[in-house]
Amino acid sequence: MGSWLRGWTAKVLGVGALALLMLLPLWKVQSLVDERQGMRQAAVDQIAQGWGGQQVLGGLVLAVPTREPMTLSNNEVREISDTTYVLPDSVATDVTMSVDKRRYGIYEAPVFASTVLMQGRFASVDIDQLRQKDDANWVDGKAELRLVLGDLRGLQEVSELLINGKPQRFESSAATLGGGSSIVTVPLDLSAMSGQPIEFSVKLRLAGTQSLQLLPLARTTDVKISAPWADPSFIGAALPVERTVSAEGFSARWHILDLNRKFGQSWHANEPRVDAAVHDAAFGVALFQPVDVYQRNVRAGKYGLLFITMTFVAFFLFEVLKRLRVHPVQYLLVGAALTSFYVLLLALSEQIGFGGAYAIAASSVVLIIAGYASVVLGERRAGLLLGGALGLVYAMLYVVLAAEQYALLIGAIVLVITVGLLMYLTRRIDWYAGMPSAAEPAPAIMEQP
Repeated sequence: MGSWLRGWTAKVLGVGALALLMLLPLWKVQSLVDERQGMRQAAVDQIAQGWGGQQVLGGLVLAVPTREPMTLSNNEVREISDTTYVLPDSVATDVTMSVDKRRYGIYEAPVFASTVLMQGRFASVDIDQLRQKDDANWVDGKAELRLVLGDLRGLQEVSELLINGKPQRFESSAATLGGGSSIVTVPLDLSAMSGQPIEFSVKLRLAGTQSLQLLPLARTTDVKISAPWADPSFIGAALPVERTVSAEGFSARWHILDLNRKFGQSWHANEPRVDAAVHDAAFGVALFQPVDVYQRNVRAGKYGLLFITMTFVAFFLFEVLKRLRVHPVQYLLVGAALTSFYVLLLALSEQIGFGGAYAIAASSVVLIIAGYASVVLGERRAGLLLGGALGLVYAMLYVVLAAEQYALLIGAIVLVITVGLLMYLTRRIDWYAGMPSAAEPAPAIMEQP
């Protein structure tokens, strides 16, 4: 038993335990990434406070107040107030976005200012059919058209508002629609429009941060969006039927039918499930930033234990093949250098971008470990060889991080090759042999073929 405790097996188990111990600093590094990501989100929220947040835009909706009699248990009759919503027959929206970046401290976020032209019409048959159904309950004189907006702070200007060719003006309102979106309203006298369609034209300037989505609040919804942004991310419940993306920007077109959504052409405000369905039907574009330093830092951190284990194994192989003695404290120092790579990478990537930060952090750690290994292993060539191998590993990791779609495949191939190489290099080691002592010559550990 004593011989076994002094053998290579005990050394392997010790090195494995040290590698697992390094999970603690790696976990702290990941916590630091989460903290910095939260600070960035707080900075984006601060930018949105003064400019406008993620925007949601819906077409004009006809809202008609109703009073419905209800008989209580004591036979008392009371009137219950409600609102009936009616959607347009068609809406066509043309959005032209100009994009900029705003900074708050060291963080930045894409912001936009968009010129929106919206034209549509309410079919008279829809209004008349609903009026005949609920005629006794409608309060025509207090009807209004409501424009749905995600963040009113981003409404910079309304340059045109025409209802049946007549200029009108929006009024503010405390009401909400579509999962909490704000609204502005236009009073409307339906009694003077009996049997007539309602046509509208709205031109406004809307600002926001990171994304713009629209709601399909019409029987037929047509939307066109264009912007000088080379990396759009089309999000939401519907993808564009046509899109063009180039280095100069993008343009996209959506065509949504009432059959594509989970709510009808009219409903009552006291139906809460409809609000959720309207919110879930949103579609649009996000100004995607392809160089997300925090996402790449998180992905790099997932390979931390593998890096530490591979470096410890390399030290162990030099220890075995060169018949050296490496102290556990020296393994821990090497592990500390490897974990410092992730802290340095995070700090630099916030300042100079991920690519340059990765090159500087990886080069620094490779030089530190190579110089330290040259002294610990007592051979400059061994230090250079270990540094070169570590540099190759960092280069492969960068390839894995860059190849987002094939990261798992490349990582799996590299892992299998690495395990195969380790098995080849250690195929002739006698793991039952005792460790060489400082006073005795080391026994041969390589069998003769």
